[in-house]
Amino acid sequence: MSSILYAFQSYKLTAPNDIGFNGIENFKAVLTDNNFPLIMKNTLIWVVLTVGAQFILGFILSLSLSRPFPLRNVYQAVVFLPWAVSSFVIGLTFRWLFNTEYGPVNDILLKLGIIHDKIYFLSDPKMALYSVIIAMAWTGIPFFAIMLLAAMQSIPHEIYEAAEMDGAGIISRFWNVTFSYIKQTILITLLLRTIWVFSSAELIYIMTTGGPANSSNTLASYMFMKAFASLDYGQAAAIGLFFMVLLLLFTFVFLRLTKFEKAGNL
Repeated sequence: MSSILYAFQSYKLTAPNDIGFNGIENFKAVLTDNNFPLIMKNTLIWVVLTVGAQFILGFILSLSLSRPFPLRNVYQAVVFLPWAVSSFVIGLTFRWLFNTEYGPVNDILLKLGIIHDKIYFLSDPKMALYSVIIAMAWTGIPFFAIMLLAAMQSIPHEIYEAAEMDGAGIISRFWNVTFSYIKQTILITLLLRTIWVFSSAELIYIMTTGGPANSSNTLASYMFMKAFASLDYGQAAAIGLFFMVLLLLFTFVFLRLTKFEKAGNL
């Protein structure tokens, strides 16, 4: 409730004597900011590429783990490790990996002859956002893998046997049995992960602090910077309110388009 009130106030910690109601000035300031179109574009790229990569790789991983093989439990523990590591540690690790001067990624690529000059992963405006996306995608793969694997393992084996007896091939069994049974899980995991990624700012702050020149800033990290770098709680609250409205609209449209309530009906 306080954040809603702050959104309609001039509330800068650097100007404690000027705190007061200012109507929709905070929203005007945010929406007319020259950086706002870039930040919205970054946010769209950030969510689509991150969630897309997490889902595809997580789905492949869940399929590979759905059948027993030697040392599967050990392999599961290793691939699910990113989900247990804090974002702070992940951010520092990838910042080191992508460091231009002493990072191992540049070193390996140079030694293999894939590149001839060092890549400025975190300081090049064209590379910074995508470097953070790689880190964020890596952290979320286990979430999709765990959820989808659990859904796959709940499918009765008799259904596969019946489909095979009816002459269904691998692709037919996958589409008509596996996918049909886990469709609702896919939709809910996509929705949840989209919301989480949209709201995530910690990796961006740790790896690039939104730079260079806002090239890796998203709506969430922009709100964070307004609150804790600029100390402008009024504008930060306005961004937060705009943020909440966007998420509500996205959730409504997603549920309507995907017909989520009917997704589990076979």
